[in-house]
Amino acid sequence: MLRLLVITLALFLTLYAQSDTELLQRADKFLKSSSKTDQFRAYNDYKNLYLRALMDGNDKLRQSALYGIVQSGEKLRIDVSQYADELEKIKPKTSYKAPKSKDIPQTKSSQNISVTASHKLKSIRWKESRLVLKFDKELLSKQLNYFTLYDTKNKRYRYIFDIHASMLTHSQNLRKKGIDRIKIAQFNPDTLRLVIENSKELDVSFLQESDQLRIKIGDDEESLSEVSTIAQKYTAPSKKGKVIVIDAGHGGKDPGAIGYKKYREKIVVLQIAQELKTILKSRGYKVYMTRNKDKFLKLRERTQYANKKGADLFISIHANAVGGKTAKKAYGVECYFLDKSRSSRAKKVAAQENSADMSEMDFYGKESFLHTLSSHNIIAANKLAIDLQRGMLNSLRKSYKDIKDGGVRPAPFWVLVGAQMPAVLVEVGFITHPMEAKRLVDKTYQKKLALGLANGVERYFLNN
Repeated sequence: MLRLLVITLALFLTLYAQSDTELLQRADKFLKSSSKTDQFRAYNDYKNLYLRALMDGNDKLRQSALYGIVQSGEKLRIDVSQYADELEKIKPKTSYKAPKSKDIPQTKSSQNISVTASHKLKSIRWKESRLVLKFDKELLSKQLNYFTLYDTKNKRYRYIFDIHASMLTHSQNLRKKGIDRIKIAQFNPDTLRLVIENSKELDVSFLQESDQLRIKIGDDEESLSEVSTIAQKYTAPSKKGKVIVIDAGHGGKDPGAIGYKKYREKIVVLQIAQELKTILKSRGYKVYMTRNKDKFLKLRERTQYANKKGADLFISIHANAVGGKTAKKAYGVECYFLDKSRSSRAKKVAAQENSADMSEMDFYGKESFLHTLSSHNIIAANKLAIDLQRGMLNSLRKSYKDIKDGGVRPAPFWVLVGAQMPAVLVEVGFITHPMEAKRLVDKTYQKKLALGLANGVERYFLNN
């Protein structure tokens, strides 16, 4: 057993054997390659460096990693707009110029474009309340990339379709009642970009059929069931077989934290978990919950359940709490992944959440067990935590002020030990803070928070 521990620890430490400089040099080398495989390696290396930078508070490394993520992500046609936005915010510290990925280039008809795309757009027209793009041959799913952006400064929603194709005519502005702007143009020699822009959020769905792309924008006379079918036809393939286990913390005889106006953590987190389950199931995932009612479960039983279900992800939902005078000051959302932590703040939070099951293993036993963790799952859980954190912040900040980013941290949470998949603990806010506690028990807030978590799950699967 001792030998196994030593070997596992050695493998774990291998992850950090390379210095930041060595890993950055390797990533830069991969980025210059024309091989998609090498470019993906660069992307992953830059993401790992970004995680290290966040954990170590290294701003210089964070800038370099963000620059690499944006560069490699654009080559791979991955939506890295949020990383680009983050890089733009620290622009005074770097000479990097943020990409204009949020805007459509003003392509002039007289401009000569050396087209290398394999497909050509033959026509674009409205047909039965659908925007229909017809190409010269069958369009493959890998030739289409759809993503959304929200411009917080100008408060604009953008729905963007990037298609590996070229236009036969110059750029066009299209019109539809109730939509501020629809424009299609040649983004670069082999990418055709369609942008739907509006001041209010839109319901956008689409169906890719043979040589056509049919896009539905907003409500029309068609039934919701038909719209749902269109969305499912497109999204189902990438989500087929994905299993997510949601764990609502505490329960039964363990109320968790008792907060402002005696709100109970176990009730609030169950409500949020149920909202998240509903959203994820509607998007095609298989979703299970460790508890669907006010029931007590030992910490080890929760990950055992996830392992039994063969889950791809394990998300444990909790609410934070502090006492005394700091109760009115401490607030914000946070995400934690299982690892040995150097942070006293993370250890305190973990100790609070672990307290219900301290009899399971003594401190030294826990410390030894943490050395046996899979480095692969640690990295994956770290990435998942970042995506969930970003998802919550983006969703909540659209409607609420003073949403504080508590960050992503490693911590020895016992509820995550034993998970055979990436596992994350989400602290959805401080139930002891007057303002945040009132929001946490509000159904509208719970739904927006759950929506953010669901979007984080989507982003994680898209990028990994």
